[in-house]
Amino acid sequence: MGLMEKIFGDLNEKEVKKIGKIVDQVEALDEQMQALSDEELQAKTPEFRERLQNGETLDDILPEAFAVCREGAWRSLGMKHFRVQLIGGVVLHQGRISEMKTGEGKTLVATLAAYLNALEGKGVHVITVNDYLAKRDAEWMGKLYSFLGLTVGCVIHGVDNEDRKAAYNADITYGTNNEFGFDYLRDNMVTYQEELMQRELNYAIIDEVDSILIDEARTPLIISGRGSKSTDLYKTADKFVTTLTKEADFTVEEKDQQVSLTDEGVEKAEAFFKVDNYGDPENMEINHHVLQALKARNLMERDVDYIVKDGEIVIVDEFTGRLMFGRRYSNGLHQAIEAKERVLVRSESKTLATITLQNYFRMYQKLAGMTGTAKTEEDEFRDIYNMDVVVIPTNMPIAREDLQDSVYQTERGKFKAIANRVAEVHTTGQPVLVGTISIEKSELISEMLKKRGVKHNVLNAKQHDKEAEIVADAGRLGMVTIATNMAGRGTDIILGGNPEFEAKKEMQKLGYSDEAISFASSFVKSNDPELNEARAKFKEIHENLKAERKEEQQKVVELGGLCIIGTERHESRRIDNQLRGRSGRQGDPGQTQFFISLEDELMRLFGGERMQKIVDRMGLEEDEAIEAGMLSKSIEGAQKKVEGKNFGIRKYVLQYDNVMNKQREIIYDERRKVLFGEDLRDYIINMAHSILNAIVDPIVVESKFPEEWDFETLSKNLQKISDKYRGKLQYTTEELNGMTEESLRQSVCDEFDEIYAEKEAEIGSEQMREVERMILLRVVDNLWMDHIDAMDQLKSGIGLRALGQQDPAAAYAKEGFDMFEQMISAIQEDTVKYCYNVTVETKTERKAILEAGEAKKSEYIDDDMVRAMQGGGELPEEAQVPEREAKQQTVRRDHPKVGRNDLCPCGSGKKYKNCCGKNE
Repeated sequence: MGLMEKIFGDLNEKEVKKIGKIVDQVEALDEQMQALSDEELQAKTPEFRERLQNGETLDDILPEAFAVCREGAWRSLGMKHFRVQLIGGVVLHQGRISEMKTGEGKTLVATLAAYLNALEGKGVHVITVNDYLAKRDAEWMGKLYSFLGLTVGCVIHGVDNEDRKAAYNADITYGTNNEFGFDYLRDNMVTYQEELMQRELNYAIIDEVDSILIDEARTPLIISGRGSKSTDLYKTADKFVTTLTKEADFTVEEKDQQVSLTDEGVEKAEAFFKVDNYGDPENMEINHHVLQALKARNLMERDVDYIVKDGEIVIVDEFTGRLMFGRRYSNGLHQAIEAKERVLVRSESKTLATITLQNYFRMYQKLAGMTGTAKTEEDEFRDIYNMDVVVIPTNMPIAREDLQDSVYQTERGKFKAIANRVAEVHTTGQPVLVGTISIEKSELISEMLKKRGVKHNVLNAKQHDKEAEIVADAGRLGMVTIATNMAGRGTDIILGGNPEFEAKKEMQKLGYSDEAISFASSFVKSNDPELNEARAKFKEIHENLKAERKEEQQKVVELGGLCIIGTERHESRRIDNQLRGRSGRQGDPGQTQFFISLEDELMRLFGGERMQKIVDRMGLEEDEAIEAGMLSKSIEGAQKKVEGKNFGIRKYVLQYDNVMNKQREIIYDERRKVLFGEDLRDYIINMAHSILNAIVDPIVVESKFPEEWDFETLSKNLQKISDKYRGKLQYTTEELNGMTEESLRQSVCDEFDEIYAEKEAEIGSEQMREVERMILLRVVDNLWMDHIDAMDQLKSGIGLRALGQQDPAAAYAKEGFDMFEQMISAIQEDTVKYCYNVTVETKTERKAILEAGEAKKSEYIDDDMVRAMQGGGELPEEAQVPEREAKQQTVRRDHPKVGRNDLCPCGSGKKYKNCCGKNE
């Protein structure tokens, strides 16, 4: 017990007691709700909405709304929220994290807060870890929401734009974190307001919150497009790397995931690529490709980090073991792996839009989460997301037995012991779940069990389509299941089998449609006789199966419940706890034990020498095991080291993305104003005046006498803005006498205002407003993409500043701000030039405007990554604008920045922009 707990008592317990008073009010309304007819109960939803419009708050109506939801769940799902689930619902509504053990019904808990918050009509997002759970929960809990008069949507991979938009407009939307994040990015790339998918981000409930906000937070979401670089060099680099010898030619730092060439390796590279100096800046591309080829060959393992499926490299999520379709490693690593595996090497990608999960979810007005394992990361949740964790007590006491880790000297000895232990338990009939951390290990154990004649199922990313079926059977008598960390996360392993799942399978065999089966498993009656007949049939099958399974369930309980065997410790304690949590649900018995070897990656890299010395002193044989609390503590210490390291990486990612985030918010906010039809005429005119004044500045600064002003240069520069400008080059003495700096500025601005008015009259006022919007959108999009690319390049080299006693993050923020200002100036200049030079040509759709800019953007759109953006509506006429003279490049300065209006350092006495900086 910590000092704070000794002084103040258990703070979590006090919090639960406080919430318990609200739950007392909910439970007190139970009889009243039971007395209502279905129609009266359903009428509560519009009543709540009206009360909210009349000034009541969500907290005011919470007890009643929860009571209605609870009774609605019983009538539509045959499930009633336990008291602990009501406590969890209050925690979610308060924007906190509800830690509930596996099997406590988190899916049902979310309905309470989702229903209550959806009453405001602003939308509620329920986020899950994969498409299967999102679809399952939307259909399953959707019966409750529909019964109470709310609409439900589901956003998963493959849903088309029309259905996707409808799903986001529903009261409650289920989906995965990636889909929500990518849709946000795509929304900020559209050219029509009608193409927007998401509403304002209001309230999100994240299931398995630790997995999404912590485990996946290291990898930012990136929408990529095709680049134009040749891929041949990846194959050549891979060929070169296969000629090298580890230690002699290159070194590998597994702990830091780094590789590097030795001096001998550098010499071989110079000979192979026929270059004089491998470290020369002009050979940076070769250097980069060789480095990625080394990483692909030495750090990335097939069937662990990725699999090869249908000629493509598919990433395997290190935390869940699931396949991550559509995701690619960045910075050329994916191409290096493609070269290594001899599949088609696709072109490098260009970043079109990017955001970290941390910054995406922090945009919600209110954020809540639930998981079985969050307390160990509470500091990070509080730090980054401003959410604290409340541990909810279990409905039934935990009866599971967690045994000490069994530690072996060699990996071979460990796997032998695991196979023997599984075979031993299997003879009793007790169901066994073997948890592995990779596909490779799951297949190795599978082979060993086959040799021992033990029948079993394997669940990993290669068999993900059979997940529901395998998990449904995992608790049956005599069943052995080998699974990666994906093992039914979000689904319960029910002792004796899952009668409901089996009943659905029987209904499918009888030829019932998916719609009929989904309806039949609910408790709602229908006016459709066929659906009611399906419902009656399902009930009959389900009851029979429940009766059959009762005896089997009792036998499994007597044998000790589900036996969990972990094949090695994961780098995160939470993942280990999740595996343990598959057993012992709702007071069921169970047993868990981890088998570890000193050759396991975690032990090798982070276990330290102390543990090795202990084992060496004992002089163990290969098959002998140690089960000691001291070793378990050392293992936990190793895990804490890795968790600390990973937290550092996440903070690093966030620290850098915060710089981009501020810039992203400015650009996206301005972009939204354009999309929502804000009148840009005054905005364009003000930008033009700003640019015109910048052109006049160097002319009038040279002398206070008008007769010494360089009107020829002024006229030439103004014509670059619009060739319609016909300023005078010669002035009479009388005209010059009456001229001042202000009058010159005013006359230039007035003339350009007239030119713009003529342009507007030529094109039409309404049409000109549309053209202004489209020009600004295109210019912003193209320059923003260039800016993201430039910021990526800046970040990749900024770490070296630490060698010069500079803070890399501070340097990144400062230089990033300078680059952002340059981009804003370029946006203004390009927009004004395009608007002043637009011409009327022909009737077409809006998307055809700015053909040069559109071509540039579409060149990078990757069909696999970005949904094609459809043009909608028509314009009476097309406006064409000149292509930008050259793509902006990021300039790396080796001297202090010279402002455009500063004196030129060459000593001419002129302003920099009018002298050496004229062509920049």
